[in-house]
Amino acid sequence: MLTGKQKRYLRGEAHHLKAIFQVGKDGVSANQIKGILEALEAQELIKVKILDNCPEDVHHVALDLSMHTKAEVVQIIGRTIVLYKQSDERIYRLP
Repeated sequence: MLTGKQKRYLRGEAHHLKAIFQVGKDGVSANQIKGILEALEAQELIKVKILDNCPEDVHHVALDLSMHTKAEVVQIIGRTIVLYKQSDERIYRLP
């Protein structure tokens, strides 16, 4: 569980990142979850964009992704979700 200070730090680090995954009309698929897990292991902090044609609510998608990947939801801003999962090789030193 991330503290408020840690989330603030990660939000600042995620500001310049581009969304590397998109969830569309089919919702969250097993292949997307696998790809997101691999990206989290490599980068620790990623953005996921929820397209307008996605039938699910953004908060529901965020909860679904965090449960399947065991990642923390750092921020939901508009239709973009920021996820963090600490990897073996730490990239970010949390305060």
